[in-house]
Amino acid sequence: MGSVKYPADFKHFDYVNPKAPRGGVLRMSAEGTFDSFNAILPKGSAAAGIGLLYDSLMASAYDEISTEYGQIAEAVKFPDDFAWAAYRLRAGAKWHDGTPITPEDVVWSLEKLKDLSPQQAFYYRSVVKAEVTGEREVTFRFDQTGNRELPQIVGQLTVLPKHWWEGTGPDGQKRDIGKTTLEPPLGSGAYKIKSFDPGKRVVYERVKDYWGDTLPVNVGQNNFDEIRYDYYRDDTVELEAFKGDQFDVRFENVAKNWATAYKFPAVEEKRVVLEEFAQRGSGVGLGFVMNLRRAKFQDPRVRLALNYAFNYEEINRTTFFGMYERVNSYYFGTDLAAKGQPAGTELEILQEAKTKGPVPEEVFTKPFANPVAADQTQERNNLREALRLLREAGYVTEGTRLVDAKTKEPLRIEFLINSPTAERYVVPYRQQLAKIGIDLTVRSVDASQYSNRVRSRDFDMIYSGWGQSLSPGNEQQDHFGSAAADRQASSNYAGIKNPAIDYVIQRVIYAKDRAELEAATRALDRLLVWNHYVVPGWTYRFTRLARWDRFSRPETLPYYAEPQFPTIWWWDAEKAAKTGSR
Repeated sequence: MGSVKYPADFKHFDYVNPKAPRGGVLRMSAEGTFDSFNAILPKGSAAAGIGLLYDSLMASAYDEISTEYGQIAEAVKFPDDFAWAAYRLRAGAKWHDGTPITPEDVVWSLEKLKDLSPQQAFYYRSVVKAEVTGEREVTFRFDQTGNRELPQIVGQLTVLPKHWWEGTGPDGQKRDIGKTTLEPPLGSGAYKIKSFDPGKRVVYERVKDYWGDTLPVNVGQNNFDEIRYDYYRDDTVELEAFKGDQFDVRFENVAKNWATAYKFPAVEEKRVVLEEFAQRGSGVGLGFVMNLRRAKFQDPRVRLALNYAFNYEEINRTTFFGMYERVNSYYFGTDLAAKGQPAGTELEILQEAKTKGPVPEEVFTKPFANPVAADQTQERNNLREALRLLREAGYVTEGTRLVDAKTKEPLRIEFLINSPTAERYVVPYRQQLAKIGIDLTVRSVDASQYSNRVRSRDFDMIYSGWGQSLSPGNEQQDHFGSAAADRQASSNYAGIKNPAIDYVIQRVIYAKDRAELEAATRALDRLLVWNHYVVPGWTYRFTRLARWDRFSRPETLPYYAEPQFPTIWWWDAEKAAKTGSR
C-alpha cells in the first residue's frame, strides 16, 4: 500500500538476526482444549500453533504499516484499476512430501475457504474467481475496481495441499476437509507436527529441509527446533504451572496478576524476566457488546444509559491497579481515532453519510467522551442520568425493579462469560445496575459453549472487541456492516445495521490515498461511538511478557509488532544454563 521500504534484492528484514543460532525446545501454553488440526473450519477447536504448518503467497513486513513481500509467490502484477491480481509461484515451493505447490492448490484453497468458512467467504466475497493462467501463475478476478486492498488480501491466503486433502488417510478412508480431524496434515511451512496428545499437547518440529528457509522473508526466523503447546484448563492453573517452570513464556493480560502474582523466587533471582513492549502496530475497540438483535437494546438511549451506569474509575482503581486506559474509540491507540470535531474530507464524508441513513447530531458537534465517576457525587449523577434516559426510552420504576411501562416486563440482562476472571469486572457492574433496578445475571460456560453461543448470537451481552490494523479495509464490513449482522460467525457481534455506516465503510475500502483513508476511518469511528453499540471497555497499550530467561532477541525489534515472539527470537544455551534445568 504505497511505497515499500525494502529493495528488490533485500536479504532479510532489519528486525531479525540473520545469524541467529538454531536449536532448543520452546514450551508454550494454551487454555482449554483442542479437537482438530483442520485450520479452516469454523467448527471445533483447532490446535494452538497450527498456522506454523503453512505458508502464504506473501508475508507481512512488521516494520511497515501495510506491506507484503513474496513467500510462495515470487511476483505479482495488477492493473491500475485493481480489477484483478496475478501471482507467479516460486519454482522451488513445495509441500513437506516434496510435491510442488501449484496454482491448482491456490485455486482449490480459496474455493474451500469460501465454501466452508462463512467468515472467510465474507472476507473474500469480492474475489469472484481464481483460475490457473500459466504453469506457475494464478489469477484472482474481482467483482469491482478501485479497491486497492484486494490484491493484498489474496496474498494473505493460506495455501493448502489439494492432493493430500483429496487423498486417502491411513485408515483407508478418503479425507474430507469439511470435517474436523486429528490426523496431522501435510504442510509447506517451517514446522510440522511431531507428536500430540489429543486435547492436551501438540509438539511441532522444525522442518530440516524447509524449502523456504533462505527466502528474505524467512531469514533469521523459525529458530527453535521444537515448539510445544501444553493445554491447561484455566488461567489460574496455567499461571501456577508457569511459576513451576512447566512452560517457558507467558503473555499476561490480567493487571492483577502482573501487579501481584509474579513475586516468587525465580523473579527475584532474575531467572524469570518481566518485560513490557509497546503496541504500535494496531488499535482496538472493545467493551460490553450489546446484542441489538434483542429488542431491549434497540433504543440508543438504553445503550447510553448502560454506559452511565458503569463506574469504570472504581473498577480500574480497585481491580486493575490503575493500569488501564478507558477506550473512547474503535481505533484506540492509533492516529485513526477521531479527535476534536470533524473537518475537511472527514466532515464531507459524514455529511454524505447523513443522506444514506441516520447519523446522531452529536457526530457533528462534539468529540465523544465516556461518563466519568471520579467520586461518589459524580457516580450518583451518572446513575440519575442513566435513569432519565431509561425513562425517556419507556421504562418506569416499580419497587426495586425497572420495567417496561407498557408490558411491565423487567429489564433483565444476561452476561455471558467463559472465564472466572471476567467476574472481577462483571460483578461490580451488576451491583451498579441493581441500584437503578436492572437485573444483570452472569452465565459462565466453557470455551466451546461460549464460542457456539456467540456464533449463533445466543447472548444478551458479552465483553469482546475488534483488533484494528493501521490500514483498515475490507474487514470493516465483517465488523460493522449490515450484510454481516445476521451472518453466523461474523465479527459483527452487536448486529449493527446502519446504511450510513455501510456508506462510510465503502469510503474506507475505496480510499485513494492515505489521507482519505484516515479521514474515512475517523468518520466511521464517530458513527460507531455515537451510536453507543458498546459500553466502552479498557486497554493497556503494552504487551506484558513473562519468560524464563532462556532466550535472546535481535537488538532491533519490529516497530509495529513488538516483541514478535517467538518468530524472531532464539534459544540461548548460555542463559539457559544459568537459569536452571527444566
